[in-house]
Amino acid sequence: MSALQHSMKSVVQRTGLSPHVIRVWEKRYGAVEPRRTASNRRLYTDAEVRRLALLHAVTRAGHSIGTIARLPDEQLRALAGWSDEASLSPGTLNHREFSSEHSGDFLLTALATIRRMDARGLESVLMRASLELGSQGLLQKVVAPLASRLGDLWQDGELTAAEEHFASGVVRGFLAHLARPFALPENAPGLVVATPVGQLHELGAVLVSAAASSHGWRVTYLGTSLPAVEIAGAVLRTGARALALSIVYPADDPNLPAELAALKRHLPADVAVVAGGRAVVAYASALASIGAEVAEDLRDLYSFLDRVRRSPAQAADVR
Repeated sequence: MSALQHSMKSVVQRTGLSPHVIRVWEKRYGAVEPRRTASNRRLYTDAEVRRLALLHAVTRAGHSIGTIARLPDEQLRALAGWSDEASLSPGTLNHREFSSEHSGDFLLTALATIRRMDARGLESVLMRASLELGSQGLLQKVVAPLASRLGDLWQDGELTAAEEHFASGVVRGFLAHLARPFALPENAPGLVVATPVGQLHELGAVLVSAAASSHGWRVTYLGTSLPAVEIAGAVLRTGARALALSIVYPADDPNLPAELAALKRHLPADVAVVAGGRAVVAYASALASIGAEVAEDLRDLYSFLDRVRRSPAQAADVR
């Protein structure tokens, strides 16, 4: 097989660098010199992929690309602390390490656009992230950390309610638009997503809706602060097999346990319930009393959805 085997897409996946950064390092600093196909597409050798990975590691360690771009690989390995050249083969590069660092760049840029209330800027960040990380990477490495960070800032008084609502609205619209091309079959299981009355933070529920939709579920998104009877009514009317609740703030609402108990009374016995969000731990007893599962992250949510989908008892009751 020819050594010239790696497309730009492959290099991005193997190194965690964005296409833009790779092109800049190539044109401005001469870091690598890829060949071109007849259609003018770049092709990179194994050695060039290894070199780009090394350069990425060294710049993350604080070195300027301008000062290291033309150093030999041996010096780059020493600066990066990577002594085993075999570990740098394109098939074994630590993609997760690189991509998580790159997703952190998306997060910081997204936060800056929220501060400016720059809707187009935030949409642009989300679009770049979806193109480079994929839909699941966008949700798990950008939107989920963004929701958590916004919650921290809001609780610390460093984020206004207007900024949080702005961010939730833009992200909700973007994710809804992103999901449009993916038609679901008529028999796709249904999920209702909401926050209980008194829970006003929306982004967690938006994230759950997008994640479930991408996982093949027909989602009915209700929004925030709904009474138990309204949530249960939506479950009944849509024939949903499951209900997802986002519980973020406050963590000491004395009325929420009663709301959860009322929800249990109004829901069909065969409807599975899952709850997530930073405040779920505070209501663990109340959630357990209604048989709700707790999802700490999207992986837990996907596991819950898969179990419900496979359940013969649930499947028999689809309306």
